[in-house]
Amino acid sequence: MAQQSLEPRTTAEDAGAGTRVPAGRSWLDRYFHISKRGSTVAREVRGGVTTFMAMAYILLLNPLILSGKDVAGDTLGQKALITATAFAAAFTTLLMGFFGKVPLALAAGLSVSGVLSSQVAPQMTWPQAMGMCVMYGVVIMLLVVTGLREMIMNAIPLALKHAITMGIGLFIALIGLVKAGFVHQGKATPVTLGPTGELAGWPVLLFAATLLVIFMLQARGIPGAILIGIVGGTVLAVVLNALDVIDPKQWASGAPELHGSAVSMPDFSIFGKVEFGGWGNVGAMTVGMIVFTLVLAGFFDAMATIIGVGTEAKLADEQGRMPGLSKALFIDGAGGAIGGVAGASGQTVFVESATGVGEGARTGLSSVVTGLFFAACLFFTPLTAIVPGEVAAAALVVIGAMMMMNARHVDWADRATAIPVFLTVVIMPFTYSITAGVAAGVISYVAIKIAQGKAREIGAFMWGLTVIFLVYFALNPIESWLGVH
Repeated sequence: MAQQSLEPRTTAEDAGAGTRVPAGRSWLDRYFHISKRGSTVAREVRGGVTTFMAMAYILLLNPLILSGKDVAGDTLGQKALITATAFAAAFTTLLMGFFGKVPLALAAGLSVSGVLSSQVAPQMTWPQAMGMCVMYGVVIMLLVVTGLREMIMNAIPLALKHAITMGIGLFIALIGLVKAGFVHQGKATPVTLGPTGELAGWPVLLFAATLLVIFMLQARGIPGAILIGIVGGTVLAVVLNALDVIDPKQWASGAPELHGSAVSMPDFSIFGKVEFGGWGNVGAMTVGMIVFTLVLAGFFDAMATIIGVGTEAKLADEQGRMPGLSKALFIDGAGGAIGGVAGASGQTVFVESATGVGEGARTGLSSVVTGLFFAACLFFTPLTAIVPGEVAAAALVVIGAMMMMNARHVDWADRATAIPVFLTVVIMPFTYSITAGVAAGVISYVAIKIAQGKAREIGAFMWGLTVIFLVYFALNPIESWLGVH
């Protein structure tokens, strides 16, 4: 008696089962299971190109977020960051295509980059920050191998998962508004419109115009709205700069003009610059919280994105199981370490992969196509560097708005849910700290459950997190009490 396969049968395979699989299939078809999943090479190529167009904006936004100075006053350099971003995206997406064999593309996670730039770099050097990134990637890989990743996902209340995504969205949006010069630190108020209560200069107006255009394109349901808006804003910036309408000094990232050839060799000057150690001035507690924050930032969206896009591609069965899920999760975790070594921050699966699925992508071949396009971008760094920071910042606000859409999943009438969600969402941008937002949400959730007499509903993992976060908030008084400096 033949042994029955325990591998879950996908909806795509069922759909393709009624069609005749051609004999003498090519090695490409056999390797990626193209016919078996009811797809064609043409659909996979089209899906891969569409996914790249939808997420190409990361080549501009990630360097913008990581453009700040570290504790030593050093920066990473725009061209090196563009190269690192393109390389890490290409490498991890190709890994997902060839070994995961699913239509998922990876690139630098903006939430992870936000943590590195706002919380890590001000306390340590960039090589040390990238070391933190490698560590968080290794932690996630271990969680996947041991099966703990799914257990932790189930232990955290769903509302808090949505809150973390929303809070990171607001945090990213604030970064975009500040980078564009739309929001400044006020003299009499914490923040203000522009430097003096009003917008100053043409570049910030170009930011506002680009932002509105992207929102309008999205409202019309036009694919690639973010990329179209960035390209349009850049073209307008180049024209205005050529006509001397704008003083070159007004541009935050330099005048939008091409110096020399549009093609150049990649700049790998920050590749492999990773340090482990030298954290004496930071402290073990802070290092642990940084790694924990990075894990949180890159942890929650990945599994939901992988399963969501996999379901859309009809790769999941009736119970929501997806063949190769563990491989996809492991590659996503490895993206953290790969991004750290490359100097691009942690890589994670992008929800924009769904755009390629919408064009018919069902296999890893589409990811290979997307990865090859990112690889090609390694040689067009000068062209990418033309994009003004103000134009790229508009996309950050758009991404923030998209992440805020998770609010529709929250039961705002239930105070036990609404209060922890509210605290998580608002404290992240107001304190410029993702850790503080998560900590406030977890502590308030546990406190409210205790007040309601539902302490038994609190899992062991949430109790442990509460203790850790209480120590985090009270760390300074505890150190003073113990005489630790």
